[in-house]
This record gives sequence, C-alpha cells and structure tokens, in this order.
Amino acid sequence: MEFLTALLSIIVIDLVLAGDNAILIGLAARNLPKHQQKKVILWGSLGAIIIRIVATLAVVWLLEVPGLHLIGGLLLVYIAYKLLVDNDDHDDVKAGDNFWAALRTVIIADALMGLDNVLAVAGASHGNMLLVVIGLLISVPVVMWGSTIILKWIDRFPIIITIGAGILAWTASKMIVGEHFLSGLFENGFVKYGFEILVIAAVILTAKYVQSKAAKNQEEETVLLKTGSN
Repeated sequence: MEFLTALLSIIVIDLVLAGDNAILIGLAARNLPKHQQKKVILWGSLGAIIIRIVATLAVVWLLEVPGLHLIGGLLLVYIAYKLLVDNDDHDDVKAGDNFWAALRTVIIADALMGLDNVLAVAGASHGNMLLVVIGLLISVPVVMWGSTIILKWIDRFPIIITIGAGILAWTASKMIVGEHFLSGLFENGFVKYGFEILVIAAVILTAKYVQSKAAKNQEEETVLLKTGSN
C-alpha cells in the first residue's frame, strides 16, 4: 500500500510539474520548420531526461546526508506554494532560430526547471530506487507528448493544480518528518500526522489567500482606471 501511495504521488507530481517542461520544449522550437521541430522535441526531451536521471539518482544519494531531508522538505514546501500562486506563461522563453540553438535552449532551460521535479520524485520515492526508475519512465511520455493533454485537463479541472500542490506539500512534510535528527519530535503518531496535515493546509490556504488578495487588488486598480478615464 505504501509503495502504491508513493507511486501515485510520483505520477501526480509528474503530471503537474513535467507538463510545464513539455510546454517549454514546444515554445523553444516554435520558430523552426515542422521536420526540425520534431527532432528538437525528440532530442531535447532525451537530453533533458538523461540529465534528470543523473540528477534524481544524485539527489536520492544526497538525501542520506544529515540535514538534507529538512532542506529538501522546506524547498518542496516553497515549490508547492509557487505552483499555486504563479501563472508563468513562459513568454520569456527564447525561441531558437536554428536546430542547435533550440536544442540548447530546451536542454538548459529544462535542466533548470526540472530541479523541482527531481527533488519531488526523489522525496516521494523515500529512497526506493524502483520507484525512482518508474517515476522517471513516467516522466518520459509526459515531457514528450503530454503538454497538450495536461493543459486541457488543467483548463477543465483547475483543481488538479491544487491536488498536485497538496501532494507536493505532503511529500515535503514527510521529508521533514523523516529527518533523522528530528525523529524525537515526531515519535508520537498524533504529532507526526498532525504536522503533515498542518503543512498541507498552510500551503494551500496561504496560496489561496495571496491569490484572492492579488485578484482584489487587480479589481480595485481596474475600477480606479475606469473612474480616472471617466
């Protein structure tokens, strides 16, 4: 059951995080002829996946170092929060004007953007290398072919992002709870599970509050602009 729960977490994490990378690949190749676009998507995805495999295995190994579960957990809390409050449409992604320029953009940008995915998959796997491999195999089709489907799903069911952020926050809380030098604090099951629920609730509620405040400010600005123009 624990294996299946971790696997489901990794699948959802891949859906909400790797889909973003798929969009980036499409944007980087958008100025190229159709036949070159397919090559950039194929080789760019393969290059990004190889980097991701190495990085994920390295992170799994690094998480054995004392203190890094805590640091990784805190980083994932931030990533979960940013997933909810950010509306990055990647307009700043430079489209390559030739095959090699587009390929370079894809691999570099994907390697940088994929750090959140690497950390999340490594954290959700709890050091189980089989889960890491399965997670990476799932990310291959997601990165290469999944962007259109994911965008349609998210447009129709925006709650997918909230669920994804909740799973990221849960993964983050489990990483913090799993930190060796903090084990004494979470020996009590009530404290342990209470902390995990608190982290999930804090991430989602804080993000929703920031979103509603931003929407209210935008509404007020629109009213002021209309009043000023009249």
